[in-house]
Amino acid sequence: MSKAILYDSTLCIGCKSCEGACAERWGLPYNDKIAAEENISAHKLTTVETHGDRFSRRLCMNCQQPACVSVCPVGALQKTSLGPVTYDQEKCMGCRYCMQACPFQVPSYEWEARLPRMRKCNMCYERQVEGKVTACSEACPVGATKTGNRDELIAEAQQRINDNPSQYNPKIYGIKEVGGTSVLFLSAVPFAQIGLRTNVPLEPLPDTTWRVLELLPDVVSTGAVLLGGIWWVSNRRSEVEKAEGKRK
Repeated sequence: MSKAILYDSTLCIGCKSCEGACAERWGLPYNDKIAAEENISAHKLTTVETHGDRFSRRLCMNCQQPACVSVCPVGALQKTSLGPVTYDQEKCMGCRYCMQACPFQVPSYEWEARLPRMRKCNMCYERQVEGKVTACSEACPVGATKTGNRDELIAEAQQRINDNPSQYNPKIYGIKEVGGTSVLFLSAVPFAQIGLRTNVPLEPLPDTTWRVLELLPDVVSTGAVLLGGIWWVSNRRSEVEKAEGKRK
């Protein structure tokens, strides 16, 4: 059964224990300066964001049908049956198509490294294979982040909403967005108010692309792929550059 993470913004106290645990799990530096950063980057794979008196988290959504996997030409990214999207740096050729394709602007690149890699959260895949929860879930002192089976977490999230309707926005973020994600969110306010992207499509991005291409002749399909790729890269480049600029 596919695993997932449930993050309940109404419970989060902004302690950033999840950040520290994530850094330790990946062997990344973590200090007061890094803790103050509220952007994910190659050296910070999850972050707690402050939105007024509310908190939220950013991390890889590990989509059910990830666009990053569909555009990777060498199979460096793989969606596992367990749920996480894993990355094999030995296969990666540094094309950064994943950065262009991700609707959540998650993959980060080690621009200053001698042998750069793409970096992102993989939901502690190695830990979950051993039956453990994610490092961030284990470290959370208030239960705001929880790891479990996706279907069961969705049911639990819906029960929380039903039990306390005045406390929650009556929706669960991640059930349908881009075809569904392995990270689910609960919030007391509309999701845009805690920094979540609400302009993403509900359909899986790979499915949308191939459904269009299947209707076209081979030659036209090839041209469509090339032109579509050019448009996508051009359209996304400025957005990615802005995001990378904020992360540095």
